[in-house]
Amino acid sequence: MSCETLSDKLTGYLDGELDQRGVGEVETHLRQCVPCATRLERERRLRSAVQAQVKPLRAPDGLRARVRGALRAEVRAEVKERPRRSAWIPAWAATAAALVLGLAGGWQLTTWRVSRSEPDLATEIVASHVRSLQSDHLTDIGSSEHHTVKPWFAGKLDFSPPVPDFTIEGFPLIGGRLDYLGERQVAALVYGRRQHVINLFVWPSRDANALPAAASRRGYDVMHGAAGGMTYWAISDLNETELSQFAQLVAANLGAGATRP
Repeated sequence: MSCETLSDKLTGYLDGELDQRGVGEVETHLRQCVPCATRLERERRLRSAVQAQVKPLRAPDGLRARVRGALRAEVRAEVKERPRRSAWIPAWAATAAALVLGLAGGWQLTTWRVSRSEPDLATEIVASHVRSLQSDHLTDIGSSEHHTVKPWFAGKLDFSPPVPDFTIEGFPLIGGRLDYLGERQVAALVYGRRQHVINLFVWPSRDANALPAAASRRGYDVMHGAAGGMTYWAISDLNETELSQFAQLVAANLGAGATRP
């Protein structure tokens, strides 16, 4: 099994939808492929974070009643047309039943997959920040030298993340790690400000430039924008004024990097 094939089957594996053979193939590949095994673990952590922070949604009673009514009507019509096969359950009935079950209890995951709005991403950002502080996994590569941190990402991402050095400005680099946000791997750069930690997430963006915008989630300040073809999100318990200063430094650095020959 290739990594591309594994990517197509990963969701089914996590949801328990693969047959025994499919499970065996996925698990064999995972034992032999560290990047895919790492991706699986990050997907599991992401799901746990979503389940812990996103309130499940219940399908409206009216919609549930209409689905059940349509199912009963179709079953009656099927039985009338095929009296000798009344015990047979057609494929559409299984699909409709799965739909009812999904409406009853599975809207949380469906809503998350379909809607990738900015508030959802902000929730992911907060979850990743909190997890990095609580799980003793702040960095994969700990160093204050950007010439050490930047090469570490080579071959681990499908882009080369900028690793600016803001030591002179009072935001020293602590290190970096891989993370998973918005259904893709991203670079997480870690900076300090006195006793505070700043997580800076960066990945390629279609937006050339977007001015920094502020948000607040669970007591954390979040700044995000785009510059030089990169999206950036910075989060910390640092006060908004200093975090805004940091975000402006990031935007200026990314913009300058994009204009260099």
